[in-house]
Amino acid sequence: MALNKEIFKSKDIPLNISHFLDHFVMLIFAKAAFDSAVFFGITYAKIILYGTFGLILFGAAAPIASMLAERYSRRLLLIIFPYGVGLSSIFAGASQNLLQLGICLSLIGLFASIYHPVGIAMLMKNKANLGFRLGLNGVWGNMGVAAAPLITGFLILLGNWRLAFILPGAACLLFGLWLIHSKYDGYQNSMKGKGQIDIETFSQGWERAMLSLVLITVAGGFTFGALTFLIPRYFEIYLSGISENIAITGLLAASIYAVASFSQIISGWIIDKREYKGILLFIGFGQIICIYFAAQTENFTLLLIMLFGMAFVFGQIPIGDAILSAHIPDKYRSQFLSVKFLLNLCIGAMILPLTSILLTVGYQLNFLFLLLSAVPVLVILGAVILPVRTINQSNSNS
Repeated sequence: MALNKEIFKSKDIPLNISHFLDHFVMLIFAKAAFDSAVFFGITYAKIILYGTFGLILFGAAAPIASMLAERYSRRLLLIIFPYGVGLSSIFAGASQNLLQLGICLSLIGLFASIYHPVGIAMLMKNKANLGFRLGLNGVWGNMGVAAAPLITGFLILLGNWRLAFILPGAACLLFGLWLIHSKYDGYQNSMKGKGQIDIETFSQGWERAMLSLVLITVAGGFTFGALTFLIPRYFEIYLSGISENIAITGLLAASIYAVASFSQIISGWIIDKREYKGILLFIGFGQIICIYFAAQTENFTLLLIMLFGMAFVFGQIPIGDAILSAHIPDKYRSQFLSVKFLLNLCIGAMILPLTSILLTVGYQLNFLFLLLSAVPVLVILGAVILPVRTINQSNSNS
């Protein structure tokens, strides 16, 4: 399948950069939590609870963002996004007590909830090479995941945990200025021309496909949330034979995220050409194997296994969005996306209280990884019940 040159034009770029910043800002606290805990005089297990509500809002507020976008405009909501997360991040860096920090982290999650139901819906409006473009957009998002521990670690070394919030917040404000003047909303159809008829319909078997998507989303949300939040700290503990330097372990975590994220382009390219069942089964079994052995290993072996594990986790992401796009018409797509991300991100937020409880009662992080290896069974079950779709059927809603 030849790639349409349109995918490399400017309309996708602001959406991709927004995805980068969305995940970057949400994961500053994942790396800064330990140092901020030392500053406030509490344990890591206790301080991560202050980030829980922000992670819940990251998903829970998505339907509200979707509703506002459909009522006003997707473009307006996406412009609000960088200003909201930017100011909230700056205020988080200026927090004088734990209550202020918790409120600011919650506000970051609230404004960060805008991107997925709004930005991804805008991206889906153009169906040309959609799987590949979703994969490419996903790489940008996961480069944000990768950059967060790396840049946060270096900012902590250069200054402190406060600087790790304030500088990225300022960068978001600058991006917001550029976003106002950029053109990225040509794909949306919120204002249809006269005589234009929306002929998109729900595809045959969409209910079964959505049940499959629920299972895939629950598993993906929990696994993605756990690994993206915990790996920086996990590496600090279990890569001690390589380095105990916070910047080095942050660099290694960032490298794993960055390299593994390109699996989204591969899986996106494949689903543009083939049905989804086979690759979902492959991904589900791959996640189980890699996460299980990541709980048993350390140092260089752990690095290699975690690289493959994250590749399987990231490779799953564009498949869920492509399933939704193939079965749901654009008129309702933003609403379905908002529910998907509500489920995905709220499930992912549960990793923080679960981790806190397990650490408090005496378990180690590798025990949590052992439990986590059972979650991708839901991906396999979702693949089994997913209706088979050919490439022609997948394009029926174009």
